[in-house]
Amino acid sequence: MTDLTGWSVERLHQDHAQALRVEAEHYDSATDHQRIRVFENPTFGRIMTLDGVVQVTEADNFIYHEMLTHVPILAHGAARRVLIVGGGDGGMAREVLKHDGVEQVTMVEIDGAVVDFCKTYLPGISAGAFDDPRLDLVIADGAEFMRQNRDDYDVIIVDSTDPVGPGEVLFTDTFYGHAKARLAEGGILVTQNGVPFLQGEELTNTMRAFRALFSDATCYLATVPSYAGGPMAFGWGTDGDAREVTLETLRQRFATAGIQTDYYTPEVHLGAFALPPYVARLIP
Repeated sequence: MTDLTGWSVERLHQDHAQALRVEAEHYDSATDHQRIRVFENPTFGRIMTLDGVVQVTEADNFIYHEMLTHVPILAHGAARRVLIVGGGDGGMAREVLKHDGVEQVTMVEIDGAVVDFCKTYLPGISAGAFDDPRLDLVIADGAEFMRQNRDDYDVIIVDSTDPVGPGEVLFTDTFYGHAKARLAEGGILVTQNGVPFLQGEELTNTMRAFRALFSDATCYLATVPSYAGGPMAFGWGTDGDAREVTLETLRQRFATAGIQTDYYTPEVHLGAFALPPYVARLIP
């Protein structure tokens, strides 16, 4: 393809790019932190990009959001307090708040404009989550919040952008150390760690930090079509035994939760931790 007029081209990776056809432009502007764009694609619906990189689509966001929320929450089994770092589109909060047992969700987003734009242009992603009284939305730097905060959480979800620009600080050893300090006993930290086939160093760096911090440190996988390059890795760190949960227990917890999913199942949950060798070798 030589003529890319009418296409949005993502050049996140040095040797790989993807192009998405722009059927209609809904918003294109720069904030103090990053350039926000929302456009329509016939297959993926509305898409939001930050600095040209796909962040969320209407069509396939359920995969990413379900796997970063239901895996740690159902593995934990008694999560009451959840912290989300990032997640300005509201999709992560949407899935967390499906769990009636979760009493409080704190969401820390550095860019309030992202939240406002998503409420306006992608309201289906949050699906009313911002109106839930259990959600405490904090517009602040996630790393600074983690350093200063003294509350404890059962699950911490780092829904960051890639380690460039505002999201870079969320991939440091110091940040992960502060996050661990905020976990209650048996708490679980999960992170997005990109596509290992194209971003192996990102996963290796996070796993090296996790291995120094947690007794159980690994990653699990899910394939999100709009995040091109193969399965995506999610970091997992805990000092508890939540990863040893049985299929029967997961089925019971999932049934009790009564939530509807389009990707997550207890079977998918356990299978996601089965890593192909090329990914396993990236974990120090």
